[in-house]
Amino acid sequence: MQKEPRKVREFRRREQEILDTALALFLEQGEDSVTVEMIADTVGIGKGTIYKHFKSKTEIYLRLMLDYERELNELFQSNVVSTDKEALSRAYFAFRMRDPQRYRLFDRLEEKVVKGHQLPEMVEQLHSIRKSNFQRLTQLIEARIDEGKLEDVPPYFHYCAAWALVHGAVALFHSPFWNQVLEDQEGFFQFLMDIGVRMGNKRKREHEPK
Repeated sequence: MQKEPRKVREFRRREQEILDTALALFLEQGEDSVTVEMIADTVGIGKGTIYKHFKSKTEIYLRLMLDYERELNELFQSNVVSTDKEALSRAYFAFRMRDPQRYRLFDRLEEKVVKGHQLPEMVEQLHSIRKSNFQRLTQLIEARIDEGKLEDVPPYFHYCAAWALVHGAVALFHSPFWNQVLEDQEGFFQFLMDIGVRMGNKRKREHEPK
């Protein structure tokens, strides 16, 4: 395999540095308060250098979201979860809930970008990756329904219930009131993850044979 030229490696390294810095600033100060100039100053480069990598702040938003969804996609396709049906469910919850602030940021950014009809091609790319993740989870759900492990409802019922659980957990994390109630946040999220893995399991009905 041919090694990348040094200039290409440096370009990629600088691009990742811009993304990492932008994400940290968005989380710390809020995306509306952060300018391209602020990102450039924090990285230690000129504003023009930012535009060699990204055409706008919106493109930075979408690139961060794309990388996030690709990371989940790679996790779904990994050997660790491909051989263990429960591991895939657990991996989904662990991934979404491990960084509530980033999850909430990306959810907010996506709403802004979609409502503003900005960079539709990148939005379509984001949704395409998400559809791939949805298909992977659907395969798992259908297999477990066939085995009699999960309730026999449309697979998206299970998937959307999982999304709702994660979304609610993130809302709790950011609620001024509930954030104080959750003295053991790590333990609570682990508890929710365990619920998520078991959620939708088929229950024995009174008329069913034991």
